[in-house]
Amino acid sequence: MDSAIARVPTTSGSKYLQQLCKHWQHNLAVEFTPAHGTVVFPKDARGADYPGDGLVTFDAGPEALAIRIDASSAEQLEGLKGAVARHLDRFAFREAPLALDWK
Repeated sequence: MDSAIARVPTTSGSKYLQQLCKHWQHNLAVEFTPAHGTVVFPKDARGADYPGDGLVTFDAGPEALAIRIDASSAEQLEGLKGAVARHLDRFAFREAPLALDWK
């Protein structure tokens, strides 16, 4: 299992978490509250944009949005990092591009 974590400085973390989860819940398994959310990306989800098994977890705090990605391979991890970053910047357009320092 390959993993990456990012802490995104923003006071709108809960808003972005909910927007991302609502966006993905139409096609993916999603659970969320204003403070915590999970999105499961199955292997067959939308081809190259979502490259394989993965779990994205969001945790919103007052000054940051924490994001964790767990994927079954390094390639899948990179693909999911890109998908999360693109979608987050789309919803956070007033603050975009947000700093995603993956570790």
